[in-house]
Amino acid sequence: MDRKKLRRLLRDLKRGDITIDGLLTQLQFLPYENTGFASIDHHRNIRQNIPEVIFCPGKTIEQIVAIASRLHQHGTPVLVTRADAAIARALHTVNTHTRYDEQSRTVVVGRVATRKTGQIIIVTAGTSDIPVAEEAKVTAEVFGSAVTTIYDVGVAGLHRLLDRLPEFTKARVFVVVAGMDGVLPSVIGGLVKQPIVAVPTSRGYGTGKDGVAALHTMLNSCAPGIGVMNIDNGFGAGCLAHKINQLGKKR
Repeated sequence: MDRKKLRRLLRDLKRGDITIDGLLTQLQFLPYENTGFASIDHHRNIRQNIPEVIFCPGKTIEQIVAIASRLHQHGTPVLVTRADAAIARALHTVNTHTRYDEQSRTVVVGRVATRKTGQIIIVTAGTSDIPVAEEAKVTAEVFGSAVTTIYDVGVAGLHRLLDRLPEFTKARVFVVVAGMDGVLPSVIGGLVKQPIVAVPTSRGYGTGKDGVAALHTMLNSCAPGIGVMNIDNGFGAGCLAHKINQLGKKR
C-alpha cells in the first residue's frame, strides 16, 4: 500500500465507486499482516515513503515467495536483496515481469516506474566494489531516483577521478563505495558541496580485516558532510541517498 493507492481508494469512496465495506476490505491488512513466520509491514511506504524490502539470508525460498506475493498484492514493485538465481526463478511465480541482477544480487518483482527524479551519483574506488554499488543503484532506482555511476576511479590513479569532476555538479547526493584503505570519500568530500553517503566494502587484504580498516578511515574522515554506512551495505546507502535526493525535489 502506498500513498497513491490510498488516495485512489479515498477518491473512489468519495465518488461512490466503492462502499465503506469495500474500502475496509482493502485496508484490513494495514498496518501489517501476520503470516506466522513474518509480520509484513504494508504501512511502511505510507510512513517512510519506502516500502518494505525482503532480505533473503536466513529465509527459505518458500518464505521469500510468500512475503513477496503479499507485498506485490498491495503495491509494486517489490525489491528483494541478497538473492541468488534459484530465488529469482521462484519469484517468477509472483510476477512474470521479474528482473534478477546477478552482480548486485537483487530481484525486482513487478514493473518499475520509468520516471526518475533528481540525481544520485555513485562512485567506486575499484571494479571490485561494483557489486555493492550496484545494490545501492538498484535500490535507489526502484524507489524513484535517477542514478549515474562512475566506476573504478580510486586514489591509486587520481587523474581518473579528476577527469570526471565536471559531471559532479549534476548530483544532489553522492554514494562513494571503497574498500582497501577506504580513502575515496574523503577525497571527494574535499571537492564537492553535496552530501556524501560513504560505503566501506570488505574488499582488501589481511589487515583490511574484511572492511573494518575502510570503515575506520571513513568514520575518521576530516572532510565534512560525510555519513558512513555499515560494511557492504549498498541497500542502506541507496535508501539514504534516495531520501536525500527526494528532499532536493521538494525544494
